[in-house]
Amino acid sequence: MSDGFHLLIVDDEPNIRSGLSKGLRSEADSIETAGDASEALHKFQRQTFHLVIADVRLPGELDGLQLISRILSLRPDTMVIVITAHGTVETAVDAMRRGAFDFITKPVDLQLIRQQVRKALEHHRLCDEIRQLRDRLADAGEISGIIGNSPAIQEVYRQIRQVAGTDATVMIQGESGTGKELVARAVHDLSDRSDRPFIAINLGALPETLLESEMFGHEKGSFSGATRQKPGCFEQAGSGTLFLDEVTEMSPKSQVDLLRVLETGAYTRVGGEQPLYSDARIVSATNKDVRLMIEEGSFREDLFYRLNVVPIQIPALRERRADIPLLIEHFMQAFCQRHRREPKQVSSEAMEVLTTAQWPGNVRQLRNVIERLVVTHTGDTIHPSDLPRELTPPQHRTTAPLRTLAEACEAAEREAIEAALAARDFHREQTARLLGISIRTLHYKMSRYGLH
Repeated sequence: MSDGFHLLIVDDEPNIRSGLSKGLRSEADSIETAGDASEALHKFQRQTFHLVIADVRLPGELDGLQLISRILSLRPDTMVIVITAHGTVETAVDAMRRGAFDFITKPVDLQLIRQQVRKALEHHRLCDEIRQLRDRLADAGEISGIIGNSPAIQEVYRQIRQVAGTDATVMIQGESGTGKELVARAVHDLSDRSDRPFIAINLGALPETLLESEMFGHEKGSFSGATRQKPGCFEQAGSGTLFLDEVTEMSPKSQVDLLRVLETGAYTRVGGEQPLYSDARIVSATNKDVRLMIEEGSFREDLFYRLNVVPIQIPALRERRADIPLLIEHFMQAFCQRHRREPKQVSSEAMEVLTTAQWPGNVRQLRNVIERLVVTHTGDTIHPSDLPRELTPPQHRTTAPLRTLAEACEAAEREAIEAALAARDFHREQTARLLGISIRTLHYKMSRYGLH
Protein backbone atom coordinates (compact mmCIF):
# COMPACT_ATOMS: atom_id res chain seq x y z
CA MET A 1 0.00 0.00 0.00
CA SER A 2 2.84 2.40 -0.82
CA ASP A 3 1.11 4.07 -3.81
CA GLY A 4 -2.02 6.20 -3.81
CA PHE A 5 -3.85 8.07 -1.05
CA HIS A 6 -4.79 5.96 1.99
CA LEU A 7 -7.33 6.87 4.68
CA LEU A 8 -7.93 5.57 8.22
CA ILE A 9 -11.27 6.27 9.99
CA VAL A 10 -11.34 5.95 13.81
CA ASP A 11 -14.72 6.07 15.59
CA ASP A 12 -16.36 3.91 18.25
CA GLU A 13 -19.74 3.95 16.46
CA PRO A 14 -19.93 1.25 13.74
CA ASN A 15 -22.60 3.08 11.72
CA ILE A 16 -20.40 6.22 11.50
CA ARG A 17 -17.39 4.14 10.40
CA SER A 18 -19.53 2.42 7.78
CA GLY A 19 -21.20 5.62 6.57
CA LEU A 20 -17.93 7.51 6.21
CA SER A 21 -16.27 4.58 4.46
CA LYS A 22 -19.03 4.42 1.85
CA GLY A 23 -19.34 8.18 1.48
CA LEU A 24 -15.59 8.71 1.00
CA ARG A 25 -14.94 5.65 -1.17
CA SER A 26 -14.35 7.78 -4.28
CA GLU A 27 -11.94 10.15 -2.50
CA ALA A 28 -9.22 7.67 -1.48
CA ASP A 29 -7.44 4.69 -3.00
CA SER A 30 -8.01 2.64 0.16
CA ILE A 31 -9.94 3.06 3.41
CA GLU A 32 -9.43 1.23 6.72
CA THR A 33 -11.42 1.65 9.95
CA ALA A 34 -10.76 1.23 13.68
CA GLY A 35 -13.06 1.34 16.72
CA ASP A 36 -10.56 2.72 19.24
CA ALA A 37 -7.09 4.27 19.49
CA SER A 38 -5.34 0.98 20.23
CA GLU A 39 -6.69 -0.66 17.07
CA ALA A 40 -5.89 2.48 15.09
CA LEU A 41 -2.27 2.54 16.26
CA HIS A 42 -1.89 -1.17 15.49
CA LYS A 43 -3.02 -0.59 11.89
CA PHE A 44 -1.06 2.66 11.62
CA GLN A 45 2.19 0.94 12.55
CA ARG A 46 1.66 -1.81 9.97
CA GLN A 47 0.85 0.33 6.93
CA THR A 48 1.03 3.90 5.66
CA PHE A 49 -1.97 6.23 5.96
CA HIS A 50 -1.83 9.75 4.56
CA LEU A 51 -5.01 10.94 6.32
CA VAL A 52 -6.63 9.90 9.61
CA ILE A 53 -10.20 10.93 10.52
CA ALA A 54 -10.63 10.42 14.27
CA ASP A 55 -13.36 11.05 16.85
CA VAL A 56 -12.24 12.94 19.97
CA ARG A 57 -14.05 10.65 22.41
CA LEU A 58 -12.78 7.09 22.06
CA PRO A 59 -13.00 4.14 24.47
CA GLY A 60 -9.83 2.85 26.10
CA GLU A 61 -6.74 4.50 27.53
CA LEU A 62 -6.22 7.06 24.75
CA ASP A 63 -8.72 9.62 23.49
CA GLY A 64 -8.69 11.18 20.02
CA LEU A 65 -6.44 14.10 20.97
CA GLN A 66 -3.85 11.77 22.49
CA LEU A 67 -4.12 9.61 19.38
CA ILE A 68 -3.19 12.65 17.26
CA SER A 69 0.01 13.13 19.28
CA ARG A 70 0.96 9.46 18.98
CA ILE A 71 0.27 9.36 15.24
CA LEU A 72 2.29 12.49 14.53
CA SER A 73 5.16 11.31 16.70
CA LEU A 74 5.32 8.16 14.53
CA ARG A 75 4.82 9.89 11.15
CA PRO A 76 4.86 13.71 11.31
CA ASP A 77 3.67 14.10 7.70
CA THR A 78 0.31 12.40 8.41
CA MET A 79 -2.77 14.66 8.18
CA VAL A 80 -5.50 14.31 10.83
CA ILE A 81 -9.10 15.53 10.73
CA VAL A 82 -10.83 15.50 14.14
CA ILE A 83 -14.60 14.99 14.45
CA THR A 84 -16.66 15.25 17.63
CA ALA A 85 -20.18 15.77 18.92
CA HIS A 86 -18.80 17.87 21.77
CA GLY A 87 -17.11 20.68 19.87
CA THR A 88 -15.73 23.58 21.86
CA VAL A 89 -13.25 26.31 21.05
CA GLU A 90 -10.81 24.83 23.59
CA THR A 91 -11.01 21.38 21.99
CA ALA A 92 -10.48 22.82 18.51
CA VAL A 93 -7.46 24.86 19.64
CA ASP A 94 -5.98 21.83 21.42
CA ALA A 95 -6.47 19.68 18.33
CA MET A 96 -4.77 22.25 16.08
CA ARG A 97 -1.88 22.68 18.51
CA ARG A 98 -1.30 18.95 18.43
CA GLY A 99 -1.07 19.14 14.64
CA ALA A 100 -4.60 18.40 13.36
CA PHE A 101 -5.30 19.40 9.75
CA ASP A 102 -8.91 20.35 10.47
CA PHE A 103 -11.74 20.09 13.03
CA ILE A 104 -15.36 19.13 12.23
CA THR A 105 -18.35 18.78 14.59
CA LYS A 106 -21.05 16.10 14.51
CA PRO A 107 -23.48 15.41 13.00
CA VAL A 108 -21.03 15.10 10.12
CA ASP A 109 -21.99 16.86 6.90
CA LEU A 110 -20.79 14.34 4.30
CA GLN A 111 -20.36 17.02 1.63
CA LEU A 112 -18.24 19.12 4.02
CA ILE A 113 -16.02 16.22 5.02
CA ARG A 114 -15.56 15.29 1.33
CA GLN A 115 -14.32 18.82 0.70
CA GLN A 116 -11.88 18.56 3.60
CA VAL A 117 -10.61 15.18 2.39
CA ARG A 118 -10.04 16.68 -1.08
CA LYS A 119 -8.12 19.56 0.51
CA ALA A 120 -6.02 17.05 2.42
CA LEU A 121 -5.38 15.10 -0.80
CA GLU A 122 -4.29 18.29 -2.58
CA HIS A 123 -2.06 19.19 0.38
CA HIS A 124 -0.51 15.72 0.23
CA ARG A 125 0.22 16.05 -3.49
CA LEU A 126 1.69 19.53 -3.03
CA CYS A 127 3.96 18.35 -0.20
CA ASP A 128 5.07 15.44 -2.36
CA GLU A 129 5.98 17.81 -5.20
CA ILE A 130 7.87 20.09 -2.78
CA ARG A 131 9.72 17.09 -1.35
CA GLN A 132 10.80 16.00 -4.83
CA LEU A 133 11.93 19.54 -5.65
CA ARG A 134 13.94 19.74 -2.40
CA ASP A 135 15.60 16.43 -3.22
CA ARG A 136 16.61 17.69 -6.68
CA LEU A 137 18.04 20.89 -5.20
CA ALA A 138 19.87 18.92 -2.56
CA ASP A 139 21.38 16.64 -5.20
CA ALA A 140 22.57 19.76 -7.01
CA GLY A 141 24.33 20.97 -3.84
CA GLU A 142 21.94 23.84 -3.11
CA ILE A 143 20.79 23.48 0.48
CA SER A 144 19.12 26.26 2.48
CA GLY A 145 21.61 29.00 1.65
CA ILE A 146 24.75 26.96 2.45
CA ILE A 147 27.41 27.99 -0.06
CA GLY A 148 30.39 25.86 -1.07
CA ASN A 149 31.74 23.02 -3.19
CA SER A 150 34.79 22.01 -1.16
CA PRO A 151 35.10 18.36 -0.05
CA ALA A 152 34.60 19.45 3.58
CA ILE A 153 31.25 21.15 2.92
CA GLN A 154 30.17 18.39 0.54
CA GLU A 155 30.50 15.99 3.46
CA VAL A 156 28.18 18.26 5.48
CA TYR A 157 25.68 18.18 2.58
CA ARG A 158 25.84 14.37 2.60
CA GLN A 159 25.17 14.20 6.35
CA ILE A 160 22.24 16.63 6.07
CA ARG A 161 20.60 14.60 3.30
CA GLN A 162 21.21 11.39 5.21
CA VAL A 163 19.55 12.54 8.44
CA ALA A 164 16.86 14.95 7.16
CA GLY A 165 14.35 12.26 6.20
CA THR A 166 14.40 10.73 9.69
CA ASP A 167 13.16 11.95 13.08
CA ALA A 168 16.56 11.44 14.71
CA THR A 169 17.82 14.05 17.18
CA VAL A 170 20.79 15.97 15.74
CA MET A 171 23.67 17.79 17.44
CA ILE A 172 25.62 20.26 15.28
CA GLN A 173 29.11 21.12 16.44
CA GLY A 174 31.46 23.75 15.07
CA GLU A 175 33.21 26.99 15.86
CA SER A 176 31.30 30.22 16.31
CA GLY A 177 30.24 31.70 12.98
CA THR A 178 30.43 28.51 10.91
CA GLY A 179 26.70 28.46 10.11
CA LYS A 180 25.21 26.01 12.58
CA GLU A 181 21.71 27.51 12.32
CA LEU A 182 21.87 27.26 8.50
CA VAL A 183 22.59 23.54 8.85
CA ALA A 184 19.72 23.18 11.35
CA ARG A 185 17.36 24.92 8.91
CA ALA A 186 18.59 22.67 6.11
CA VAL A 187 17.76 19.57 8.18
CA HIS A 188 14.29 21.03 8.74
CA ASP A 189 13.74 22.16 5.12
CA LEU A 190 14.64 18.75 3.70
CA SER A 191 12.49 16.88 6.23
CA ASP A 192 8.82 15.89 6.16
CA ARG A 193 8.25 18.59 8.81
CA SER A 194 9.23 21.44 6.47
CA ASP A 195 5.66 22.79 6.29
CA ARG A 196 5.59 23.14 10.08
CA PRO A 197 7.32 25.68 12.35
CA PHE A 198 11.07 26.02 12.73
CA ILE A 199 11.67 27.63 16.14
CA ALA A 200 15.17 28.70 17.21
CA ILE A 201 16.20 29.68 20.75
CA ASN A 202 19.67 30.82 21.82
CA LEU A 203 20.10 29.28 25.26
CA GLY A 204 23.31 31.19 25.89
CA ALA A 205 21.59 34.56 25.53
CA LEU A 206 18.98 33.98 28.25
CA PRO A 207 19.41 34.17 32.05
CA GLU A 208 18.29 31.08 33.93
CA THR A 209 15.36 32.99 35.45
CA LEU A 210 13.82 33.42 31.97
CA LEU A 211 14.98 30.23 30.30
CA GLU A 212 12.31 27.94 31.78
CA SER A 213 9.53 30.32 30.72
CA GLU A 214 10.99 30.71 27.21
CA MET A 215 11.28 26.96 26.74
CA PHE A 216 8.07 25.73 28.35
CA GLY A 217 5.86 28.85 28.53
CA HIS A 218 4.02 30.20 31.56
CA GLU A 219 0.53 30.70 32.90
CA LYS A 220 -0.98 34.10 33.62
CA GLY A 221 0.01 35.28 37.09
CA SER A 222 2.68 32.59 37.56
CA PHE A 223 5.27 35.26 38.40
CA SER A 224 5.59 39.04 38.55
CA GLY A 225 5.01 40.46 35.08
CA ALA A 226 3.21 37.38 33.74
CA THR A 227 0.10 39.28 32.62
CA ARG A 228 -1.03 36.65 30.15
CA GLN A 229 -0.53 33.01 29.26
CA LYS A 230 2.50 32.55 27.02
CA PRO A 231 3.40 29.43 25.02
CA GLY A 232 7.03 28.33 25.17
CA CYS A 233 9.31 27.22 22.36
CA PHE A 234 8.28 23.56 22.63
CA GLU A 235 4.64 24.54 22.25
CA GLN A 236 5.35 26.97 19.39
CA ALA A 237 7.33 24.33 17.51
CA GLY A 238 4.41 21.89 17.65
CA SER A 239 5.35 18.94 15.43
CA GLY A 240 7.97 21.01 13.61
CA THR A 241 11.63 21.50 14.53
CA LEU A 242 13.05 23.12 17.69
CA PHE A 243 16.62 24.39 17.34
CA LEU A 244 18.48 24.75 20.65
CA ASP A 245 21.53 26.91 19.95
CA GLU A 246 24.41 27.09 22.46
CA VAL A 247 22.86 24.15 24.31
CA THR A 248 25.98 23.70 26.45
CA GLU A 249 25.37 27.08 28.12
CA MET A 250 22.43 25.69 30.12
CA SER A 251 22.55 25.55 33.91
CA PRO A 252 22.46 22.13 35.65
CA LYS A 253 18.78 22.61 36.54
CA SER A 254 17.83 23.52 32.96
CA GLN A 255 19.75 20.48 31.72
CA VAL A 256 17.60 18.27 33.97
CA ASP A 257 14.41 19.95 32.73
CA LEU A 258 15.40 19.42 29.09
CA LEU A 259 16.40 15.81 29.70
CA ARG A 260 12.99 15.09 31.20
CA VAL A 261 11.20 16.39 28.10
CA LEU A 262 13.48 14.39 25.79
CA GLU A 263 12.81 11.21 27.78
CA THR A 264 9.05 11.53 28.29
CA GLY A 265 7.86 14.15 25.78
CA ALA A 266 5.91 15.79 28.64
CA TYR A 267 6.31 19.21 30.24
CA THR A 268 4.22 21.85 31.99
CA ARG A 269 4.12 25.62 31.68
CA VAL A 270 5.60 27.61 34.57
CA GLY A 271 2.80 27.92 37.12
CA GLY A 272 0.70 25.28 35.35
CA GLU A 273 -0.44 21.79 36.25
CA GLN A 274 -1.80 20.45 32.95
CA PRO A 275 0.85 18.28 31.25
CA LEU A 276 1.61 19.15 27.63
CA TYR A 277 3.32 16.89 25.11
CA SER A 278 5.96 17.77 22.55
CA ASP A 279 6.23 16.18 19.10
CA ALA A 280 8.99 18.56 18.00
CA ARG A 281 12.18 17.29 16.48
CA ILE A 282 15.18 18.53 18.47
CA VAL A 283 18.26 19.90 16.73
CA SER A 284 20.92 21.38 19.02
CA ALA A 285 24.21 23.18 18.44
CA THR A 286 27.34 24.11 20.36
CA ASN A 287 30.80 25.53 19.75
CA LYS A 288 32.22 23.85 22.85
CA ASP A 289 34.08 20.55 23.35
CA VAL A 290 31.18 18.68 24.97
CA ARG A 291 33.19 15.65 26.01
CA LEU A 292 35.63 17.90 27.87
CA MET A 293 32.68 19.59 29.60
CA ILE A 294 31.38 16.16 30.63
CA GLU A 295 34.78 15.32 32.14
CA GLU A 296 34.74 18.64 33.99
CA GLY A 297 31.22 17.95 35.27
CA SER A 298 29.61 21.02 33.67
CA PHE A 299 27.41 19.08 31.20
CA ARG A 300 25.34 15.95 31.82
CA GLU A 301 26.54 12.86 30.01
CA ASP A 302 23.02 11.38 29.73
CA LEU A 303 21.73 14.61 28.15
CA PHE A 304 24.62 14.59 25.67
CA TYR A 305 23.74 11.08 24.51
CA ARG A 306 20.09 12.11 24.12
CA LEU A 307 21.06 15.12 21.98
CA ASN A 308 23.96 13.58 20.08
CA VAL A 309 22.10 10.72 18.37
CA VAL A 310 23.36 11.97 14.99
CA PRO A 311 26.33 14.39 15.13
CA ILE A 312 27.17 16.84 12.34
CA GLN A 313 30.56 18.56 12.50
CA ILE A 314 30.86 21.83 10.53
CA PRO A 315 34.35 22.72 9.31
CA ALA A 316 35.91 26.07 10.13
CA LEU A 317 36.30 28.48 7.21
CA ARG A 318 40.10 27.99 7.23
CA GLU A 319 39.42 24.28 6.58
CA ARG A 320 37.42 25.04 3.42
CA ARG A 321 39.38 27.89 1.84
CA ALA A 322 38.31 26.82 -1.66
CA ASP A 323 34.81 28.07 -0.79
CA ILE A 324 35.93 31.60 0.15
CA PRO A 325 35.72 33.07 -3.40
CA LEU A 326 32.22 31.61 -3.81
CA LEU A 327 31.13 33.08 -0.47
CA ILE A 328 32.63 36.48 -1.33
CA GLU A 329 30.80 36.57 -4.66
CA HIS A 330 27.53 35.57 -2.98
CA PHE A 331 27.82 38.18 -0.20
CA MET A 332 29.02 40.88 -2.57
CA GLN A 333 26.00 40.49 -4.85
CA ALA A 334 23.56 40.28 -1.94
CA PHE A 335 24.87 43.37 -0.13
CA CYS A 336 25.26 45.50 -3.26
CA GLN A 337 21.60 44.82 -3.99
CA ARG A 338 20.47 45.36 -0.38
CA HIS A 339 22.36 48.64 0.09
CA ARG A 340 21.75 49.90 -3.47
CA ARG A 341 25.43 50.01 -4.40
CA GLU A 342 27.01 49.57 -7.80
CA PRO A 343 28.54 46.11 -8.37
CA LYS A 344 32.08 45.79 -7.03
CA GLN A 345 34.88 43.40 -7.81
CA VAL A 346 37.79 42.10 -5.74
CA SER A 347 41.29 42.37 -7.18
CA SER A 348 43.35 39.18 -7.43
CA GLU A 349 45.74 40.49 -4.74
CA ALA A 350 42.86 41.27 -2.35
CA MET A 351 41.30 37.88 -3.08
CA GLU A 352 44.57 36.20 -2.14
CA VAL A 353 44.61 38.09 1.17
CA LEU A 354 40.99 37.14 1.87
CA THR A 355 41.57 33.51 0.93
CA THR A 356 44.65 33.08 3.12
CA ALA A 357 43.38 35.01 6.19
CA GLN A 358 42.78 33.03 9.39
CA TRP A 359 39.10 34.04 9.85
CA PRO A 360 38.68 33.30 13.57
CA GLY A 361 35.04 34.41 13.22
CA ASN A 362 34.52 32.08 10.23
CA VAL A 363 31.76 32.74 7.67
CA ARG A 364 30.05 35.28 9.94
CA GLN A 365 33.23 37.39 10.06
CA LEU A 366 33.68 37.13 6.28
CA ARG A 367 30.07 38.18 5.77
CA ASN A 368 30.52 41.22 8.02
CA VAL A 369 33.75 42.23 6.28
CA ILE A 370 32.15 42.08 2.83
CA GLU A 371 29.12 44.10 3.98
CA ARG A 372 31.45 46.71 5.49
CA LEU A 373 33.40 46.96 2.20
CA VAL A 374 30.20 47.28 0.16
CA VAL A 375 28.93 50.10 2.38
CA THR A 376 32.16 52.06 2.90
CA HIS A 377 34.28 51.52 -0.25
CA THR A 378 33.58 54.12 -2.94
CA GLY A 379 35.46 52.55 -5.87
CA ASP A 380 34.42 49.66 -8.08
CA THR A 381 37.47 47.50 -7.24
CA ILE A 382 38.62 46.40 -3.79
CA HIS A 383 42.40 46.27 -3.26
CA PRO A 384 44.43 44.87 -0.34
CA SER A 385 44.84 48.36 1.13
CA ASP A 386 41.03 48.61 1.39
CA LEU A 387 40.74 45.55 3.61
CA PRO A 388 40.50 45.71 7.42
CA ARG A 389 43.90 45.85 9.13
CA GLU A 390 43.37 42.57 10.97
CA LEU A 391 43.27 40.75 7.62
CA THR A 392 46.10 42.40 5.68
CA PRO A 393 49.74 41.35 6.01
CA PRO A 394 52.28 44.14 6.71
CA GLN A 395 53.41 44.45 3.08
CA HIS A 396 49.91 45.56 2.03
CA ARG A 397 49.42 48.18 4.76
CA THR A 398 49.69 51.84 3.86
CA THR A 399 49.92 53.39 7.33
CA ALA A 400 52.90 55.54 8.22
CA PRO A 401 55.74 54.00 10.25
CA LEU A 402 55.17 54.13 14.01
CA ARG A 403 57.45 56.50 15.88
CA THR A 404 57.20 55.33 19.48
CA LEU A 405 56.74 52.14 21.51
CA ALA A 406 53.50 53.54 22.93
CA GLU A 407 52.11 53.97 19.41
CA ALA A 408 53.12 50.42 18.51
CA CYS A 409 51.41 49.03 21.62
CA GLU A 410 48.25 51.01 20.93
CA ALA A 411 48.16 49.85 17.32
CA ALA A 412 48.58 46.22 18.36
CA GLU A 413 45.88 46.58 21.02
CA ARG A 414 43.49 48.16 18.54
CA GLU A 415 44.07 45.34 16.02
CA ALA A 416 43.54 42.69 18.69
CA ILE A 417 40.25 44.25 19.84
CA GLU A 418 39.04 44.77 16.28
CA ALA A 419 39.81 41.15 15.36
CA ALA A 420 38.08 39.85 18.51
CA LEU A 421 34.99 41.99 17.83
CA ALA A 422 34.81 40.69 14.27
CA ALA A 423 35.28 37.12 15.44
CA ARG A 424 32.38 37.46 17.91
CA ASP A 425 30.12 39.43 15.56
CA PHE A 426 30.48 42.54 17.81
CA HIS A 427 28.89 40.67 20.74
CA ARG A 428 30.53 42.67 23.52
CA GLU A 429 30.24 40.23 26.42
CA GLN A 430 31.66 37.37 24.34
CA THR A 431 34.44 39.65 23.03
CA ALA A 432 35.38 40.71 26.56
CA ARG A 433 35.60 37.06 27.65
CA LEU A 434 37.73 36.22 24.60
CA LEU A 435 40.15 39.08 25.39
CA GLY A 436 40.17 38.39 29.12
CA ILE A 437 39.03 41.89 30.10
CA SER A 438 35.92 43.32 31.75
CA ILE A 439 33.01 44.60 29.68
CA ARG A 440 33.63 48.06 31.13
CA THR A 441 37.25 48.02 29.94
CA LEU A 442 36.12 46.87 26.50
CA HIS A 443 33.64 49.76 26.25
CA TYR A 444 36.40 52.21 27.18
CA LYS A 445 38.83 50.77 24.62
CA MET A 446 36.19 50.72 21.86
CA SER A 447 35.37 54.37 22.55
CA ARG A 448 39.04 55.29 22.58
CA TYR A 449 39.79 53.60 19.25
CA GLY A 450 36.46 54.40 17.56
CA LEU A 451 35.45 50.75 17.21
CA HIS A 452 31.65 50.96 16.98
